[in-house]
Amino acid sequence: AEAAAEPNGRGLLWRIEKEGLEPSFLFGTMHVTDPRVTTLPPEAGRAFDRADTVVIETLDMLDDARMTAVLLEAPDLMMFTDGRSLDALIPEPDRAMVEAALDKRGLPLSTVKKTKPWIVSALLALPPCELARESAGLPVLDLKLAADAKKAGKALEGLETAREQFDAITSLSMEFHIEGLVETARLEDRIEDISETMILIYRSGELGLFWPFFKAVFPDSGADEGYSAFQHALITVRNRTMAERAVPILERGNAVVAVGALHLPGKDGIVALLQNMGYSLTTVE
Repeated sequence: AEAAAEPNGRGLLWRIEKEGLEPSFLFGTMHVTDPRVTTLPPEAGRAFDRADTVVIETLDMLDDARMTAVLLEAPDLMMFTDGRSLDALIPEPDRAMVEAALDKRGLPLSTVKKTKPWIVSALLALPPCELARESAGLPVLDLKLAADAKKAGKALEGLETAREQFDAITSLSMEFHIEGLVETARLEDRIEDISETMILIYRSGELGLFWPFFKAVFPDSGADEGYSAFQHALITVRNRTMAERAVPILERGNAVVAVGALHLPGKDGIVALLQNMGYSLTTVE
């Protein structure tokens, strides 16, 4: 019922039209390497093949030198540089459980104690099969689209910088991130089930199901205020930036704009924002 009430909650591929412009497309991605995800649906594949320009969230992720420079400029984005340590911030009643979850992944707490909790949470949230594919060098969908666009000689553009993405994550409170780490560690034995469910939701195109699903899986993570803070910083604010920066590209026409699927639905989603800017968007698949 919650998903059904979400505006623009169904559809991975949207046709973007405006009088006088060649149509473009908005495509929702999932940042994983699973071949069921990295193999584009038929209509999305055709849109990609025809496009002159492919747009992803950030081009910085394609440039190792740029990513290194970002982290050298602001090492505190990923590491504690102020004397604090992760092991001391995890509540005592949860420390043994988190430590056990990390040990299962071959990441003793002592080796990641200077790493920010959102990095450690991200590692714990990946199922072993995803970690194995990434270790083997397989790209997530967004990076595969970028590589394929380059190979095909298409123009490639980004909507954000990596620093902006990191800043959005680190704008959330340390308490929120620690709580997220604890909740992720607690779900360790269910991570594969959760990942599989997310892939099935994604492939169904029922994007409005994601937030109700997250709330069911993480019922105690900061309650509504935690979700609101996360959604505002990581989704809503970035949606506005990405929609505004997409406009000059859309005005040239025949582009595919590929961003994380969570950015599409909702009253503050990119679909609604572009509609408010005078574009007509209709679902294709």
